[in-house]
Amino acid sequence: MKKIFLIYGHYDDKSFNAAIKNTFTKTAEENGHFVDSVDLYQEKFNPVFAGEEPDEIVLDHRKRIDACDTIVLIAPIWNFRMPAIVEGWIDKVLAPPWAFKFQRLWGNYGYPIGNLRDKKAIIFCTYGSPRLAITTFFLNLPIRRLKRGVFHMCGIYNINYRRYFAVPFVNDKKREEFLNDVKKTAFNI
Repeated sequence: MKKIFLIYGHYDDKSFNAAIKNTFTKTAEENGHFVDSVDLYQEKFNPVFAGEEPDEIVLDHRKRIDACDTIVLIAPIWNFRMPAIVEGWIDKVLAPPWAFKFQRLWGNYGYPIGNLRDKKAIIFCTYGSPRLAITTFFLNLPIRRLKRGVFHMCGIYNINYRRYFAVPFVNDKKREEFLNDVKKTAFNI
């Protein structure tokens, strides 16, 4: 049995992101895994970080991450990044010195040492754009940023990044294919 900490970041419970969350959760639980979910919009998570110490909510999320094997992140990509509520969650929860610290080399130079090396990550992202635009014109910026700039910093290198393109424009058959991929991913945790 795997313990999964799922972060969900979409405001609409009828969205395709909600279908991803529901499909993943159902499939994982049917296969004997435990899914601990956080709906950032429903919980009205405050994404604003102003240098304050972690509050009870942040500490609770960190405790739940400590107890999990896999972190699952589900959100749309808007303007080459996730919604502000998810970005704020990353800033507050996956922050140093808890998630990573810097090893000083000399002067102001150093490199990150991740504290979450024993975790795996699965990222489900939806795009309004077609694959060609994201992969060629925009050089996969969202995936590179999330993998290298977030999870690698935390020491997580076992990352499964699932992308679903042109979601507002695809037909039901294509959406069903996307959800079958979600099931397969949940089945193979």
